[in-house]
Amino acid sequence: MRIILVGPPGAGKGTQAEKIVAKYGVAHISTGDILRANVKAGTELGRKAKSFMDAGALVPDDVIVGMMRGRLAETDCRKGFILDGFPRTVPQAEALASLLAEMGIKLDGVILLDVDDETVVERLCGRRVCKKCGRIFHVSFKPSAKGERCDSCDGELYQRDDDREEVIRQRLAVYHDQTAPLVDYYGKSGLLLRIDAAEAGDKVLSRIEAMLERRA
Repeated sequence: MRIILVGPPGAGKGTQAEKIVAKYGVAHISTGDILRANVKAGTELGRKAKSFMDAGALVPDDVIVGMMRGRLAETDCRKGFILDGFPRTVPQAEALASLLAEMGIKLDGVILLDVDDETVVERLCGRRVCKKCGRIFHVSFKPSAKGERCDSCDGELYQRDDDREEVIRQRLAVYHDQTAPLVDYYGKSGLLLRIDAAEAGDKVLSRIEAMLERRA
């Protein structure tokens, strides 16, 4: 299984990736993880990336693609992989396509976890995190039995800054600006598989599996 996960913040990409990794034993590759790994290891690409990050600038696509080349060559990718958070733009998708062709790797599909903005806002605005143990609750879907305190450790629950509505809507605006062209790009290639991510998590995974099986 070699797939790309695409979707807005709050669509459940991380949750679905965890389920797929647990079931199929494939590698979960995120841009953030490979950036941190290269910076920590002090690789040439990591040093380049750090110079941009320290300056508050975006890491150039060629640096990210170079890191991706190394990551895809690692042994845990032999069973397959999930790309999460990359590509984000059409130029990145084109660079990835060239890299995969060079490495002789064929994608099985690009999974779009589709969910409307208001559902995303409801999901993320309602999240509460325990300051003491880090457990995550939701005011509507998974409330603590102790209200504003954690029912595991009695720690105080709080709303993260990036879960505030104004921040979420800004993140959604950026997503739509960057990803609409990407969805068109993969749609034209015949790789795009659109999944309704507003459904329960297990149903989403079942639909992903069914769509990939039909493509096999």
